[in-house]
Formats: sequence, structure tokens, C-alpha cells
Amino acid sequence: MSARTLERVDSTSLVEQMTQRFRSILFREPPEGERRAWRNSLPALAQVLCDADLADVEVLLEYQMPLSSLRADAVLAGTHPDTGRPSYVLVELKQWSEARLVPATTDLYWLPSVDSRAYLHPVAQVRRYCDYLQDFTAVLDSENNHVTGVAYLHNAQDRDVTELLGDDNERARLFTGSSRGELIGHLQNQLSPLSGAVQADALLDSPVVPGQQLMRVAADEILYGGKFRLMDEQQVAVSLVKRAVKISRQSDRKEVIVVSGGPGSGKSLVALHLMSHLGRNGRSVVHATGSKSFTSTLRHVVGQKNERVAKFFRYFFDFRNTEKNEFDVLICDEAHRIRRPPGTTNSPAAPRHKRSQVAELIDTARTPVFLLDEHQVVRPGEMGSVEEITEAAEARGCAVRPVNLNEQFRCGGSRAYEHWVLRLLGLQAGGPVRWKPERNYDLLLADTPQQMETYLRAWQEARSTARMTAGFCWPWSAPRPDGSLVDDIVIGDWRRPWNAKGERDLPGAPRASLWATESGGIGQIGCIYTAQGFEYAWNGTILGPDLVWRGNGWHANQDECEDSSLRNADPREFSRLTRNRYKVLLTRGLAGTVLLSTDPETQAKLRTLIPGTVAFSS
Repeated sequence: MSARTLERVDSTSLVEQMTQRFRSILFREPPEGERRAWRNSLPALAQVLCDADLADVEVLLEYQMPLSSLRADAVLAGTHPDTGRPSYVLVELKQWSEARLVPATTDLYWLPSVDSRAYLHPVAQVRRYCDYLQDFTAVLDSENNHVTGVAYLHNAQDRDVTELLGDDNERARLFTGSSRGELIGHLQNQLSPLSGAVQADALLDSPVVPGQQLMRVAADEILYGGKFRLMDEQQVAVSLVKRAVKISRQSDRKEVIVVSGGPGSGKSLVALHLMSHLGRNGRSVVHATGSKSFTSTLRHVVGQKNERVAKFFRYFFDFRNTEKNEFDVLICDEAHRIRRPPGTTNSPAAPRHKRSQVAELIDTARTPVFLLDEHQVVRPGEMGSVEEITEAAEARGCAVRPVNLNEQFRCGGSRAYEHWVLRLLGLQAGGPVRWKPERNYDLLLADTPQQMETYLRAWQEARSTARMTAGFCWPWSAPRPDGSLVDDIVIGDWRRPWNAKGERDLPGAPRASLWATESGGIGQIGCIYTAQGFEYAWNGTILGPDLVWRGNGWHANQDECEDSSLRNADPREFSRLTRNRYKVLLTRGLAGTVLLSTDPETQAKLRTLIPGTVAFSS
């Protein structure tokens, strides 16, 4: 809408329109804080634009960043008054009335009157938005466009946010109620009074430049510093770790950083960035996971460029006998895979052989960092949760600093898709809902596995990445003597093998740990253990007979599961873990997912929820 329209719209009516839009996309109500921000901040922005004689500039509200669920509060679209070229101003609106620098940091702030969490400096936030938008939007990839940002704290006076001032640059600037006149002048220097409708349409219709996959940037991120841009809570997490490292050296006080987030939210990229930064600054840092595939792949990718660095990637069970605080930092990635061995305890007084695995990990480093997704616990005995890590840390007298990345990147930026999956599987209240097609993500239903495979192979041949996964409902045979794989997965007359077992390359098939990243992986079906922790552009998932829809809900069938680790699980635990497994499998794709159930009744249910099919979309 134009700034003139925004000014004329009654704030109550505008909030209701945005609430309905939020509800239709994300299947839930917006937080009251978000409603309050719309109600208070948008009229303040509209008034500034009209006072600046920019009433015809186009305003894109809650603009979703490409390949991300992050949203800019507003993007002003128009032409530059000097060059006549397209000009875009990203606006971050804050209701802050005061802010204080977090001690031992340079970019984090407390809001004394709001809560105790740490926030990124608004200028750092909007500057990253500008860089990210230009990096991932084709229409902005040249110097013929102007992209700048402003942070507007309309409720604040300069005297109350003095510690925020002075971080401005040509890319982004901060303004308060005290400097409202300067904001008007600044916007007049960035935008002409002409209509910005054409420029807004160009931005909305622009092709998206594909994002960088984790394993493609892993080696460069660690060895050379990388170029991956940390956003919002990702940067907050990194800054909190840096602060904790400094504190642990200065006062011998230990802080535990717990970073939670859904698939694709950037947990592992935070880990890799920390590995690079801390290693370059002389800190002893080790990365650990409970996933053989994930650790093996990181070792392989990094080891191709520097074999010495590969040794810094370890497993959770490697730290049973390490000395207390042996490392400066231990980064526990995929921490939902931490085990809970019988007879162990979190008590700091327990003998070494009785310590729980999480206690071992906390004791190992001056600054333990845990990154996890609680919905990715997939085997009995895995305990990785924020609550249990916090309990173990507090038993040792450690302060715990939680960071939630759930506003970050996920499934091509489609928060709607992840909410759809959570509700589909009963992991979030409300029950399954019909998918509403959107521009950021494709969800399709296949009628046959051959149809799914043909569709995904077409994407693979188009130089995208595509993989097929399935529930663990078929036996998994060892390779034949000649190295060929057995077609264990049989659905009608369609037959395919699981991914290869073990760590040796076979004819036409990569080793298990490289199934998700090597091109030959398209020929096999991945299971939960090879898919977890990875991402690819296009994902196909086959729901097997271990989870079927009956009547008004899901029925988990333990007899149809071929995974020995689940055979003796309690039925309720089996149901929970099975739904978690499918949640993991369904959220590997960055651009889209194709779904199929081998059970007719379940397939019929999915047909009522997914309007798009491969047959009509291929």
C-alpha cells in the first residue's frame, strides 16, 4: 500500500487485517506484542512519510525475507531522488523507550522495562537485513539499486538510549523521537515523492537466489572465516558465547548457552561460525554431535581442504574421561541426540563413571554450548531437551543463557509449512489443516512412489538437490558380495534400496554419511539416521505402515517398524518418537516437499489436506 493509504487506514482495522493474514498463513494467533507493535508503530511510520512528502512511496508491511521466516517491519519502495534508480529502505520499528548495553558485549542490549533477554542492536539488525536482501534477491544484485535501512525508536529519546547511539553508517542509521526531523530529512535523501508501485512489484516478483547449503559452506566457514551472514538471534547466540568465554577467563564463572530452533533455523551455522571465530582467536574449541552421519560428513568436507582440522569434530561419547574444563568451548550440535544411560545422574558429587552424558559435556569445557530441536528426539534414551540441560547446568552452579532461533530460516523460509507439519503429526495442538499454497514453499502429494521419484529426479537433473526418504518400515540388508545394494523397499512393483550401510563407497552409491550431500544419493532411499541434520532443496517422504490415519487420529503400529531400537519401546513412547521421526523427514527440504503414504486411508486423508499433486505440477 502507499504511505497515503497507510495513514488513512484506521489502526484498529489495519491490525485486524494483518491479524487475519497472520492467522491464515501460520494457523495461529499473532502474539499480543506483535499486535501492539502494529497498532502503535505503523501510524508513527505513516505520519513520518506523509510529513516528508513521501505519501506515494509504496510500503510493504511485514516483508518476508527470501529463503527465511524473518520479516522486515516495512520496506519502502520508490526511486532515488538523485539517480532515478530503484531505491528501497528497510525499516525496523522498535517500541523501546530505553536500552542498556549487556556487559562484556559490543552489540547486545537489555531492555530494563521489558524483560531480561538480550537483543541485537537495531542498526546491526537492519544492516544485516539490507545485506541479506541484496544477497538473495536477483533484482537487487547490481549497483543500479539503492538498499539502505533505518531503525526508528519512536517512543525513545536520545538521552534514554545513549548507549545505542554512534553505530550509524551509510548502510543503516538509527533515529529516535528526538531525531524525528532528521529521519524525515534522511528519507527524503533516499526516496523521491514519485509513486513506488513499480519498484514494489519488481521486488515482490523478483527471482530468489538459492541459499547456501550447510555442507557447501562448512569448510570455508571454518578454515577461512566464511561469508555466511548471521541474522538476529543467530548473532545474539554468537555474541552470548563470546561473552561467556570472556567471563569464564576473567572470573572463573561458567555459563551454559542453550540454543534451540527448528529445522533450518541456523543452529549448525552458528556452531560453524563459532568454530571459526574462536579457533582464530586462540581458544581451544571442539565440535561434537551424537550423529555419525553428521560428524563424518563434516570431517569429510573439512578434511578435503585441511586434514588437521577434521580432528576437532567429535562425538558426545568421546568426553567420558576428559579433565574438567579441558577445553575453552565445547559446541554440542544436534544436542537432542544426547543419551541418558541408565544409572547415571546429573549430580556434581557423583563419581565420574556415574555422571550423565550431559553432565560430562558440561564439565568438559569452560563454556559449553548446546544446540538442539526438541522435536528431533528419535530414539529411546535420547534426552536432549532445554529443561534437562538446564537442570544439569544448574546442579553445577552454572548460569544458563537460552536463545530461541525459531524466528529464523526454515524450510525455504516457510514457517507456515513447519506449523502445518507440527499440526499434521499432532506435535502441536489444533489438528491437521488444509495446506494453503504459498510462493515460498511447495507441498505436493504423489499418487505413487514412481511419480515422486520421477518428479524429484527432474529437479536433480536441473542442478537442484533432491532426495527421497521413508519411515523405517522395511528391512535393511547388507550389500551383496559385488557391492550392489538390495532393493529392500518394495511398494507394489516399485523397488529401491536403502542408502548404503557403513563407510565405504559402493558402485553408484556414496557411503552412508555422504548420502545427503553426494549426487549419487538420489538413487537410494534415506532413513532417519542419514537424513537427520541435513538439508536439500527438494524432499520426498514416504509414510510407511508404522504411522497410519484411522478415524480421527494417528495410529502408530509398532509391528510395522523394522528399527530394532524401537521394538521394546513403551507404546506411547513409540508413538511420540515415530511422529518426531516423520517430522524430521518432512522438514529436510528447502524449496519443497512431496509426500506419499503407502496406506490407502492415510493417503485419502492427505488428499483432503494437500491440494497440489505431482501429476498436475510436473
